[in-house]
Formats: sequence, structure tokens, C-alpha cells
Amino acid sequence: MMSHVIRQSDPACELIGPKGNSSIRYRQHGFPDELVRWHYHKEYELHLITHSSGKVFVGDYIGNFYPGNLILTGPNLPHNWISHTDEQKVYPERDRVVLFTDEVMQSARQVLSEFGQLEDLLQRARFGIQFTGKETIIRAQELMQKIAASEGLERLGHFLLFMDLLAKTDAYRLLSSDNYLASGSERNLQRVNQAVNYICEHYQENLSLEEVAAALDMQPTYFSRFFRQATGRRFVEFVNSLRINRACDRLAHSDMAITDICFEVGFTNISNFNRRFMSLKGMTPSDYRKLSLEARLIEQSMAAESPAANGAGLRIV
Repeated sequence: MMSHVIRQSDPACELIGPKGNSSIRYRQHGFPDELVRWHYHKEYELHLITHSSGKVFVGDYIGNFYPGNLILTGPNLPHNWISHTDEQKVYPERDRVVLFTDEVMQSARQVLSEFGQLEDLLQRARFGIQFTGKETIIRAQELMQKIAASEGLERLGHFLLFMDLLAKTDAYRLLSSDNYLASGSERNLQRVNQAVNYICEHYQENLSLEEVAAALDMQPTYFSRFFRQATGRRFVEFVNSLRINRACDRLAHSDMAITDICFEVGFTNISNFNRRFMSLKGMTPSDYRKLSLEARLIEQSMAAESPAANGAGLRIV
């Protein structure tokens, strides 16, 4: 299996130009694709995965995704989805995406009071929202298809039904932390992401706080405080969390021995690995491997019975 490692020092700023006189943009793409990168933009993004599984990054959140993964991200919140694939595996379609700006929503609210009903949803989107309800996902898949197949007022109508659906559901969870959003200026955001990307590239090594601080040209003591304030986690906690998430990938998608996985992801002894894994996941590595296998079998069975049930797949985070 392979995953595409993020290599940019900062998230790329993506400029999404208007398409004609449409206020609601739709696009879809496969994997690999040039659009698959750690990036941010001023638009809200409603993102539906249709094929493949892998890792999703939203702000300081790292989790797993499967077909039916539906996430709404707010303006300027960095994000990326990285599929786990065989070397030659290509997905002609993986992502369906709807984009719209805050200017459109606020302008509409000034003349149509009903748009005020979306305010709480849009505020939550600053953190990234993952929608989890089975019925919500099935309906979202239908509406995404209708948006893809329409233009003009018809597309706008389907979009408003979509937003109403998401605003009314209570089956969701917020992803990125408040501390990440409160990191301050654009320069601070860039430095946080420099640190996160450096850690993502070197987590398998004997990585120290001093090394990352030096890479950012910061004093270790200052970097320690800055990193904790920006991410809500101590440096060691963040690194261990990343290593455990990488270990989960290996457990779910390979037959590697647990001891080999422990050393591959950067831990230096199995006892510490097992202790950290239990603390973060609430189960042993072997139990996680068994549960992830059962979840995939159930998901495959559901998909075989009903293609629309893809959105209801079990998710191990």
C-alpha cells in the first residue's frame, strides 16, 4: 500500500474563480489528482468521498475516511484527503465537491431572512464538520448527484435543500480544535503548518522538539509554548498521536507484525507503543486490527446488498 505524503512546507492557497454567473460551484475529480494536496481557500467546501479509503486532514484533525465520508469545511481551514492505494491504482472519480463563499451566504441573508437558519451550521464549519447519520449520507448522495446534473436556479434549489438537511441534523462531529483556529495571524498559521508538515515527514525518526524548533528557526522554549497554544497539544502528545494513527493504517491495511509496525512508525520499544495505543484508542493494537477487519467485511457486505449504503460504512478513528 502507499499513501501520498504531504511535502509542502505550508498549505497551498487555492484560488477558485467564478464559473459564469453561478454562485454555487460543483466539481469532481479522481485520485491521484493535482487537486489532492494540503490546501485552503476562502470558500466553504462540501466534500463527499465516493470511492477509496485513507486519511483525512482538517486543521489539526487526523482521521480515517471511507466512501460516504461527508465533510463541510469553512473558509481558510486547511484540509486534504489522501487515499491508500496499490502503486498503480487509479480512481477516475473519488471526490464530489460543492463550493460557495461566505459573501454569497451573507448577501442572501440580508434579503432573505430564512438564510439565518444556516448561521449555526456555517459557524460550526470553521472547525470542519463530519456528518455521520446514515439517512443524512444517503440523502446527501442523492442531492450531490442532482447538483452535478443541474445548473442555474435548479442547482441552487438542490443546494438549499442540501444545506437545510445539514443544518437540521444532529448526527455530526466537529473536527479541528478551537486552539488551532485561534493561532492568530496568517504568519502564525503558516508556522503551525510548517511544524505539522515537518513532523509528518520525520515522525518515523527519533524526532525531538529541538530539531523541529531549529527547522522553524525558533528557540525550543518558545516553540514549545507556541506549538501547544496553536494545536492544543504538547509536542510529544502530537507526535505520539500521529504515530499511533500511522500504526492504525498499517494494522488495518497490512499483515505486518505488530512489533514491526511499532518500530516503523517511530516508537523505540513495544511497551511504550502498547501503552500509548491503549490510551488513545481504548483498545490493544491486536484488537484494533481485528475490529478494522470486521468493519471492512461489514462495509463490503452492505455495499454488495445496496450501493446506496456506502455512506453507512463503519468508521474506525
